[in-house]
Amino acid sequence: MPAATDAYIHENRTRFLEELFEFIRIPSISTLPEHKPDIERAAAFAAGSLKAVGLENVEVIPTARHPLVYADWLHAPGKPTVLCYGHYDVQPPDPLEEWLSPPFEPTLRNGNIYARGSVDDKGQLFMHIKALEALRAASGTFPLNVKFLIEGEEEVGGASIAKYVAENQEKLKADVALVSDTALYAPGMPTLCIGLRGLVYFEIEAIGPSRDLHSGLYGGAAPNPIFGLVELLAKAKNSRGVIQIPGVYDDVEQPSPAELESWKQLPFKEKAFLQREVGSTKLTGESKLSVFERTWARPTLEVHGIAGGFTGAGAKTVIPARATAKVSMRLVPNQHPDKIIAAIKAFVAKNTPRGIQTEVRVLSASPGLVVNPDHPAIRVAAQAFSEVLGRPTVFIRSGGSIPIVGDFAKHLGISTVLMGFGLPDDCLHSPNEKFNLENYYQGIATVARFLAQYGATAG
Repeated sequence: MPAATDAYIHENRTRFLEELFEFIRIPSISTLPEHKPDIERAAAFAAGSLKAVGLENVEVIPTARHPLVYADWLHAPGKPTVLCYGHYDVQPPDPLEEWLSPPFEPTLRNGNIYARGSVDDKGQLFMHIKALEALRAASGTFPLNVKFLIEGEEEVGGASIAKYVAENQEKLKADVALVSDTALYAPGMPTLCIGLRGLVYFEIEAIGPSRDLHSGLYGGAAPNPIFGLVELLAKAKNSRGVIQIPGVYDDVEQPSPAELESWKQLPFKEKAFLQREVGSTKLTGESKLSVFERTWARPTLEVHGIAGGFTGAGAKTVIPARATAKVSMRLVPNQHPDKIIAAIKAFVAKNTPRGIQTEVRVLSASPGLVVNPDHPAIRVAAQAFSEVLGRPTVFIRSGGSIPIVGDFAKHLGISTVLMGFGLPDDCLHSPNEKFNLENYYQGIATVARFLAQYGATAG
């Protein structure tokens, strides 16, 4: 069966790529209202792809914002049920001038697919669909029960899918979830992610004078909300990267000695990480901790943008009436989003500069988590990964956040296999996002093998 499945994948490489390109060409940018028709087209494309490979009960489900896509195939009594998740929405491609090829015209270059959404997450989602096609073509059926739940709001917080999962526990009942929205630790190295950081994303609005003021007439006496935000944010984290908000570190759990030791065995060079991935002159943060500890196992505070006043070409001497900062905190397992939000609001209230009024608006919140590496499905996944890539599977954490994994654990009581095929330098959320072409095909083969082997564990 693996040989027949692999042969089918090889024979259909060109078509599998052309179909992915068609999916990628849809500019399904979830945060921009003008792309609502594209969001709907992408949802319809995903639904059509699921139906084409033999899934049943395919639905495009309206929500308060962007539609969900559901499908299932439940004709394998006594076999496990896998809930496959992915997202069809993408980040905006800005700044456009930094792309070497158009962001929504997928281009093959240097063995990679360059396009927005190529790896995050259309390419990796499509691997699941094509894996099922290959399995059915090789054997005439599927090796286990399968459900799909695909969203269009992952890049904007995922509120609709969180609500849907909470309200549809019986419909979504499964033995394990499968998510491909992570990366290999290094090229050719099979990697399962067993830990994720959570996320609290919020805005701080600062209000100063009742209207924009002439800085010559009022400067020195009138409060400036942009500068107020700068003062406030500078107090929130010191120059050593330590967050100064009281209570933030109270519930932080240190990685176990065994996990720390396993990280030391990974092929990592700090200089190469600095030069090839970060591209700055120095790394920052808690210097007494390793880069893995800082990026996988510690909370962070980052400022993503400050808006206010005059930012056009030329000069305009104005003290703005208001300004807004977009800020996030990454959380680690055992930190509670509600407790962190309360700490943020208390800190902002206490440290708002004189003459400034502030408001904190939380846009999304999700906890960090660690997945049990001894779950039967994760053991099978590690074996399938090793067989296809020919090397032992390593277990890592990710500094990123996939909120749905926490929702699956909370509401469905299931673990998630985080089986991703991206690479660390894939430029997620940046210009020139890419997906390695061979990783795409190996991903299809590995997902197919995992589903077949996990299906064989029962019945």
